[in-house]
Amino acid sequence: MRSIILAQTGRIMVPALVVMSLWVLYRGHNLPGGGFIGGLLFASGFALVAISDGVAEARRRLRFSPILLIATGLIVCLGSGLPAVFSGDAFMKAFWLPAFSLPLLGKVHLGTPLVFDIGVYLTVIGFTLKVFFNLCEGGDA
Repeated sequence: MRSIILAQTGRIMVPALVVMSLWVLYRGHNLPGGGFIGGLLFASGFALVAISDGVAEARRRLRFSPILLIATGLIVCLGSGLPAVFSGDAFMKAFWLPAFSLPLLGKVHLGTPLVFDIGVYLTVIGFTLKVFFNLCEGGDA
């Protein structure tokens, strides 16, 4: 049974959850949060779409295959450790760019820990949505 209230709420909540997930992702390499929690927030928005409008609509709005997101996230995580290896340090040693300021974000710190968090973010989104969509469709992996 399709719920109009749930569908309308989803139209408001999905963009809010996506923005909030990006904020938690960015904030996470300095404070609590990060790629895992941000990925769960993002995936919960598309789970809401799947519940209200169906899995096919959620897949259409997502625009990327969950498997592609998992693979991309794992490659990004691996890639975040390579700058240290190429410079002769231990794998996954953090490298930071000089900090700079942006009007809405304040002081911005960019480095390999943020890249790692982005990889975790993509992997968690892909895995969570792959499992959720399969459960909703009643299919196998």
